[in-house]
Amino acid sequence: MIGQLRSTVIDCPDPRALAAFYAELTGLPLAEGDSDGDEWVVLGGPVGQHPRLAFQKAPDLRPPTWPDPERPQQLHLDVTVTDIEAAERAVLALGARRLDGEGEGFRVYADPAGHPFCLCWD
Repeated sequence: MIGQLRSTVIDCPDPRALAAFYAELTGLPLAEGDSDGDEWVVLGGPVGQHPRLAFQKAPDLRPPTWPDPERPQQLHLDVTVTDIEAAERAVLALGARRLDGEGEGFRVYADPAGHPFCLCWD
């Protein structure tokens, strides 16, 4: 092993707002001590504990245009849910929007900053 994953970092125009969205979606707590004002916001436990999500200010972000390859998704999060219908209502109420594309056991959404993510179920 060369190193240990520290965080998955998501660029966005408003790190605090997007961190609040993902805190509600995943239940990860705000790690205020690892955050830096409104420029860098971290969710999760201390360094070395997983998972950790960080949100970095990118005022000129050009969000992905799922599924258009002109601006690909680059990465996305899969979030496991037990009741897809209830989970969909909840993420839409938080500001997500449904995107085209779904398969057996998953649906695709965009977070409030435009990043794709999937709600998955078995």
